[in-house]
Amino acid sequence: MKLLNRYKELILLIVILAVAGFLRLYNIAGYLTFLGDEGRDALVAYNILHGHLTLLGPRASAGNFFTGPIYYYMIVPFFAIFNNSPVGPAVMVALLSIATVGLIYFISRKFFGIRGALVASILYALSPLVITYSRSSWNPNPMPFFTLLLLYWLYLGVKKTSWKWIVSSGFLYGITLQLHYIEVFTGIVIFFFVLLGNWYMVRAAKKLKNYIEIFKNSLVIDIRQYLQLLTGFVIGFSPFIAFELRHQFENTKAIWSFILIGDPTANDLTHNPFWVTIPDVFFRLFAHLIYYYPYKDFSFNTTDLYPQWLLALWMVVIIIISILSVYALRFIKDKLFVLLLSLWLIFGVSLFSFYHKPIYDYYFEFMFPLPFLLYGNLFYLATKIKKFKSIYIPMAVIILLFIVGFNIYKTPVQYAPNNQMHQMQQVTDFIIKKTNNKPFNFALASKGDSPDAYLYFFHISHHDPVTIDNLINDPQRKTVTKQLFVVCESQPCQVIANSDFPIAGFGQAQIAGQWQVSVERIYKLVHYTHRI
Repeated sequence: MKLLNRYKELILLIVILAVAGFLRLYNIAGYLTFLGDEGRDALVAYNILHGHLTLLGPRASAGNFFTGPIYYYMIVPFFAIFNNSPVGPAVMVALLSIATVGLIYFISRKFFGIRGALVASILYALSPLVITYSRSSWNPNPMPFFTLLLLYWLYLGVKKTSWKWIVSSGFLYGITLQLHYIEVFTGIVIFFFVLLGNWYMVRAAKKLKNYIEIFKNSLVIDIRQYLQLLTGFVIGFSPFIAFELRHQFENTKAIWSFILIGDPTANDLTHNPFWVTIPDVFFRLFAHLIYYYPYKDFSFNTTDLYPQWLLALWMVVIIIISILSVYALRFIKDKLFVLLLSLWLIFGVSLFSFYHKPIYDYYFEFMFPLPFLLYGNLFYLATKIKKFKSIYIPMAVIILLFIVGFNIYKTPVQYAPNNQMHQMQQVTDFIIKKTNNKPFNFALASKGDSPDAYLYFFHISHHDPVTIDNLINDPQRKTVTKQLFVVCESQPCQVIANSDFPIAGFGQAQIAGQWQVSVERIYKLVHYTHRI
């Protein structure tokens, strides 16, 4: 009978993983995002494959410093397998997201039982926001998998006092910190979990009541495990450390400057007090990830698709259930795991109060698995309560069915693909034909995006545009060709008398041709000829 139940469980897990795989991999070439950041990554990966190694990663989203290069080396094998196509790295991200579904099931199964594991993994597999970030190659997107894995390994290390798990979790932290600096929050979780976790384990194992004795016994373990974590971290973070040693700690100085004085060039600073930021982040963590709530701020400045009374009622329900999921932690038998989830939630949410710039949903990727674990435990407990069982179980089932149904209804697969990659390839192929195999300059008229996505397709086609240099470096203007192609992504588009250097650097110009290719407007500029 037990063997039969195991087969049923395995079949259910396979079905969940298959659904997660379909929602992430279906027509991934059409749905993936391919803009400036993705083009930059593709260019670096292509160069790595051709022997141009790097110790520097993508530029951080805030501040004038960079991350480590680990993401570039992660995508290189997939880039090679898919013959230099940007689809390869996107597939890697999708596979890691599918693996995260399985990891959530495995961890939930261990602590919440089969029912809790099914709920947590199903909700994660169907979450529209998770799916959206799981179908594009971007350095923050692998964070859910690696963060969950490193915290679980850390739990095992503290639980078993095993140096292998501790060093391994430190190594993974060196990896995750190179993906995005928001993982600094995870570092604080790690520090306090080791400190408080060892305190709890020593107290429970030796049944000590004297705080001084507990402190003395746990301090030795703390120091040893912090050194083990540091060892693993240095190994995992070594590419970035190598770059810093070679460049006089250039990034470290920039990071320290950002911490002390912030970004003096920033024009999007916010000054919300912590009592506004913390509830906002807590609500968004659950509302966006689990319910796909159409939410922007507490003033309900959101959308006309839903009446305001429904949004308000929906918000109240989300808050109540989410708070109950946190309260339900106290019923988990393994208190060390409770400590880990609690610290992950407390620091993951509260530390955003020190961040005074817009908080985007992708910043939560290091916490993506957390609300699903909490909900898995809550729904498991709802089926275990004997008192009022006839009320709690139907209510839990109804809420679960609503969440599942709404997420299926809102799944990104139902929407038409953006076809960004195909469109950019189409635009670059068109421009190459119009150059007549002659040198050309290229510029992108866009609000904030870089031209790297287009430059990537020019590069692999062996038709790189000539980059216009300034007069100091190029006084004879040898980098200025006889033709400049401008792609307009923003409308209205001003190509004549444009102050952006890639266009203005071409000099006085006139339009020699314009075309509509896909959704983009393309202009060909030549040098102005005075007519009498």
